[in-house]
Amino acid sequence: MTNNSSSNDSDDQKPHFVLVPLPAPGHIIPMVDMAHLLADHGALVTLITTPVNASRLQTVIDRIAELRISIRFLSLPFPSTEVGLPEGCENLDDVPSNKLLSNFLQACALLREPLLHHFQRHEDPHPDCIVSDAGHIWTHKLARELGIPRFTFNGFGCFALVCRHIFHFDRIIENMKDDVDTFVLPGLPHRLEMTRSHSPVNFTGPGFEEFRKELMDIELAAEGVLVNSFDNLEDPYVQCLQKARGTKVWTVGPMSLYNKNVSDMVFRGNKGSTDENRCLSWLDSMKPHSVIYVSFGSLARTSPSQLIEIGLGLEASNCPFIWVIKAGSKSSEIEEWLSQGFEERTSMRALIIRGWAPQLMILSHPAIGGFMTHCGWNSTLESACAGVPMITWPHFAEQFLNEKLIVEILRIGITIGVKAPVKWGTEQDEDLVGRDHVKETVSRLMVEGEERRIMREMVKELGKKAKKSMEEGGSSYGNMDLLVQQIRSKMMMKKEQ
Repeated sequence: MTNNSSSNDSDDQKPHFVLVPLPAPGHIIPMVDMAHLLADHGALVTLITTPVNASRLQTVIDRIAELRISIRFLSLPFPSTEVGLPEGCENLDDVPSNKLLSNFLQACALLREPLLHHFQRHEDPHPDCIVSDAGHIWTHKLARELGIPRFTFNGFGCFALVCRHIFHFDRIIENMKDDVDTFVLPGLPHRLEMTRSHSPVNFTGPGFEEFRKELMDIELAAEGVLVNSFDNLEDPYVQCLQKARGTKVWTVGPMSLYNKNVSDMVFRGNKGSTDENRCLSWLDSMKPHSVIYVSFGSLARTSPSQLIEIGLGLEASNCPFIWVIKAGSKSSEIEEWLSQGFEERTSMRALIIRGWAPQLMILSHPAIGGFMTHCGWNSTLESACAGVPMITWPHFAEQFLNEKLIVEILRIGITIGVKAPVKWGTEQDEDLVGRDHVKETVSRLMVEGEERRIMREMVKELGKKAKKSMEEGGSSYGNMDLLVQQIRSKMMMKKEQ
């Protein structure tokens, strides 16, 4: 067990927050941003990680140590092989199949005992609270054992969280008739029509349904929930969620806005597979708002046939594009196709990135005029903050709900029209979106016209509101300040007893 830390003489006087992210890129990255924000507001932070994930974050860890920020990284051995996972499989994006999802969650739960022993040995200041990914239901017991409050965080927005709450506790799917697929979700301030396949329960695996039920029940026992969102974006749903849960909802985002310079943007998450200077130089050579950025996040596994259709559609659109390709085990098949003329034909207006991309840096560049996205919440927020309208291509989990928010409620994007979810951990060829449709949708978003102008104006205004929310006097800034003050007050009361 290693403990990489940066501290100063006054750390033991600060409220001590322990952050326990789910080992997945879309969960770790915002929690690292959260750690920075908590430290800026006067907290000492310990972020729990594992050896493989710590190595991915090494540049961030080194930078924090150099700047003497009050953030510590506690690396715990991850019991991969003990639960039947491949050795070194410590992140959800490395899990080879959805059949091993329950094994991965079991390995996470085995972190409770070593973490408890670490703090019981008083190797660090005693924690004053835990902020846990909602998927770590074992932290509920850990918080009780340590005698501290527990807050949850799971990387969703308030809209998706309240919809998810209604789905579960109103037993929507269980009460539906077998011959009915479309339904209206009750309890929202507007009409929301959904299909069964687009509900959040489409993300599953063997044994996951029992886990989901336990997760939802334990989540309600938390002191409150921290949400990477801001009031001007989701205020009606903040209120709905607070009423549904009966606990405080702390909107503390968009947390990605903590990263203000290029180096901070580049080194978030995994090590990049392309040189950031090459990427910036390419973007600098393009006209403002002319480039479409295409990326489906870290967990989606797009089939080779679908990747080929996307590529040919992008080529036919005649728009400059940055395309992030993650082909997984089928990389050789895609590489062969790319080398058979595609890269040569598009070389003057395309930048292809294999693997991890510096997304925040890319979206923040003035050359970007659109984002084809899987509708993960981090990507949705980052696009809104950058004032970039979206083409929505959801895959699974809450992404179809985020699409509803983007397209129907906020009206800052257009849908590619995906009907069926992709089963996580698989590559599916069914329901291919053809190259002609990709071309038409890209052209609709990127070619100047009234629809594009209105979307750009609306998303640009949201971007301005997002930045204000994180500045002193803004709603998210104030919530983070109040949270740290609340835990500091509890800490001082304990010391006086």
